[in-house]
Amino acid sequence: MTAIDPTAHLTAEQIEELGRELDAIRDEVIASRGEKDAAYIRKVISAQRKLELASRGVLLFSFFPPAWLIGTAGLSVAKIMDNMEIGHNILHGQWDWMRDPKIHSTTWEWDHVSPADQWKHSHNELHHTYTNVIGKDNDLGYGIMRVDEDQRWHPFHLGQPLWNFINACFFEYGIAAYDLELGKNLRKRRRNNPEFRARAKAVGRKIRKQVLKDYVIHPLLSGPSFLTTLAATFTANLVRNIWSHSVIMCGHFPEGVQVFERRSIKGETRGQWYLRQMMGSANISGSKAMHFMTGNLSHQIEHHLFPDLPSNRYAEVAVKVRALFEKYELEYVSGPLPKQVLSAWHKVFRLSLPNKKPKVKTPDRERELAAA
Repeated sequence: MTAIDPTAHLTAEQIEELGRELDAIRDEVIASRGEKDAAYIRKVISAQRKLELASRGVLLFSFFPPAWLIGTAGLSVAKIMDNMEIGHNILHGQWDWMRDPKIHSTTWEWDHVSPADQWKHSHNELHHTYTNVIGKDNDLGYGIMRVDEDQRWHPFHLGQPLWNFINACFFEYGIAAYDLELGKNLRKRRRNNPEFRARAKAVGRKIRKQVLKDYVIHPLLSGPSFLTTLAATFTANLVRNIWSHSVIMCGHFPEGVQVFERRSIKGETRGQWYLRQMMGSANISGSKAMHFMTGNLSHQIEHHLFPDLPSNRYAEVAVKVRALFEKYELEYVSGPLPKQVLSAWHKVFRLSLPNKKPKVKTPDRERELAAA
């Protein structure tokens, strides 16, 4: 929706050729999946469970400050691993090819208040299909933020830096709310709709389960360390939430990432869909440890091109994808984590204010943006 289309120099034939080249990259990885990849995810799951168990064991003695620090740090990392490299990627079906019923998108449940089946619908089916399309992609601003200059400004948007910060701190609950499309359903008085009520009850059950596990059972098992374990668990969840929110913000919200109108995807071809993923995503550069702790969503561009490929293969895929960006003279938006976080937050603050110079819109475009 930017004034200058960064893809305008591409012909329709070039876009479809780009799509074929990307299909070839995907096919090559699919054909080469094997035991090495399966061993990777099993090793990660085993390490995460051992780290969580050890951390909770240390927190039995959390009334000692050093034990609290070690246990909280370990539990924070374990929760990040569970959500990012394990849960997110398994629920994408990245490991379904293994035919392992214990590591499969249809059976996996994660350490998160959003039920897996609801998250898969809102994330896999909606977000990845309609990436950065205003009014279609709920991940874009989570329904509480203005995300493009062409969207009509309202005084409510002045508060979006605060709404975004609160969302970061309680991110798993924000995800559950937008999986339910809570605001829209309540606004349209659908609270008594049987389907909505069933989904809301499922979220309620998952929240109760998570709260009971984190804030009742484990603290009680700590005996005299009840309060310090309670604080440690809250802190670990807070760290996990802020980290996850930051990584995801960096994937779609930094300056230079494009957003799209609903009408722009009408009749979209395979090549055009690929191109939208490339222009609507951004990467985080860094070490192998950084990539691992982001669930390899530091390779957000590659993930959006190939959401069902094993995450441990994104680094090798990124080299080939970046070469295609250069070949077709497209901007590969990437940068270190601090730079990308600052860029995303700068955009949050910038768009919380009205435009300095109002843009001219056609009546049709005005109606579409207002509806978004």
